[in-house]
Parts: sequence; structure tokens; C-alpha cells
Amino acid sequence: MFNPTRNESRDFLFEAWRKYGANEPLTALETIAVEVIALHPEYHALLKNRDQTVERDYAPERGETNPFLHLSMHMAIREQIAIDQPNGVRDAHQRLAQKLDSVMDAEHEMMECLAEMIWQAQRNKSAPDAAIYLCCLITQLDR
Repeated sequence: MFNPTRNESRDFLFEAWRKYGANEPLTALETIAVEVIALHPEYHALLKNRDQTVERDYAPERGETNPFLHLSMHMAIREQIAIDQPNGVRDAHQRLAQKLDSVMDAEHEMMECLAEMIWQAQRNKSAPDAAIYLCCLITQLDR
């Protein structure tokens, strides 16, 4: 099983963005990463300064968003949508995107649900529960 460290995950994003800027060929996963990064210009400078940012911690209690986690969650959601796992996530995404008139806003709403599911699993010391995720997505649709 592939289980990268924090820095390996971050290095993947740094390298994908570097390769994109150098017009080098990208893997399929790097292409997804670059598509997501391109939609977040607020992170472009950060991804050009690996040595200054690779070790940085981001504290939610200080109101900081972890840009690496944010980008990685976009990628995870896009993979879920592509394979419709958990079953129904693709439909929920399409409906959210239509409701919000934005694919990006839909993914951001989905991130909240994905984070909730992960938090519940960590709190309960259990496997992530797709039912929690899908229930949260349905709640987002009903708001």
C-alpha cells in the first residue's frame, strides 16, 4: 500500500508544479494535481519555494489553512468522483456543482464532509465510514 510521508506528499505537489512550469511531461496524477493547483493561484508562490515551506506546520487554531492538505483533498475528491466511490458521490458532486453553480465550490463543500468523516474515524478509532460522508453531502444539498 502506498503511504507517503507528509514531506513525500508535499514533494509530489512541488514537483508536479515545477514540471508544469518547465513544460515537462506529467503523469496522469500530476496532471490532476496541476489542474487543482492552477485553480488556486494563492498557492503558486508557496509551491515555488519548497525549502521555505515544506516543513511548515499550519495551525487551524490560528485560522490557517494547510494548502497541501487542501490541494490533496481536491485530488482525493476528484478521484472519488471519477470512480464514483463511495457509490453516489459523483451524483452528489454534480448536484452540488449545479446548486452552487461552481465545480470548485462543490468540491469545497465536499471537503467539509470528507474532513468530518475523517475526524469521526480518528475520534472513534475506526475506519472511515462512507455513510457519514454521504449523509453530510445530502445535508449540504438540502441547505
